Amino acid sequence: MNALTERFTVDGPAGVLDCALDLPAEGTAVRGLAVLCHPHPLHGGTMDNKVVQTLARAAVQCGWRAVRFNFRGIGGSAGAWDGGRGEVDDALAVVT
Repeated sequence: MNALTERFTVDGPAGVLDCALDLPAEGTAVRGLAVLCHPHPLHGGTMDNKVVQTLARAAVQCGWRAVRFNFRGIGGSAGAWDGGRGEVDDALAVVT
């Protein structure tokens, strides 16, 4: 997480989803948006996983905005693991 990280929630198909948006420094030309999904939720994956945070930091350093989110049932995100089916819908809810 950096000083320009915004925490927010979005409405997902199983309830609210915790999200974080990491932004490049002011004045940096924004190249696009990187959507980062965390490792398997049943094995301890979260949007604050060190690999996901490292990827977000690298994207931001290259001028990209990076959005991370917790799948359903992880952290403050509502719902429960859906075997990967509902988690695709979670990702779609974040990008739309």
